[in-house]
Amino acid sequence: MINEIETLVGLNKMCSDTLMEHLGIVYTEVGENYLVAEMQVTPNHWQPMKILHGGAILALAESVGSALSVIKTDVEKFDVKGMEINANHIRSTRTGIITAKAHFIHKGSLTHVVEVNILNEDEKLISVCRITNVILKK
Repeated sequence: MINEIETLVGLNKMCSDTLMEHLGIVYTEVGENYLVAEMQVTPNHWQPMKILHGGAILALAESVGSALSVIKTDVEKFDVKGMEINANHIRSTRTGIITAKAHFIHKGSLTHVVEVNILNEDEKLISVCRITNVILKK
């Protein structure tokens, strides 16, 4: 069984001095097969048309999708590496808190496939992303 508070504190502590800290990504909820993170959208996250940049969405998706694989892998024996990521952007936003909800589609011994849904404050889908992580023996 996962210790939610300990896991969230550990994940958020690891983000110090990283892109996640710079973007304001915070892990907020964890369960047996899912992980949730939030990011406040500010002008620092915009592309020139003053809407949320797709790259910021992908950074959020990879952060939560990779972290889900990490917390479900024995990192003493294995490394987790992102192998592929893609996204379909459904709608745009320029402000507010967006939420990334990651869950496993496939959790094998060599690969994990994680779907990450990015939602706005109204629970409307902003983007749907998929990340494939490879699990490598150290």
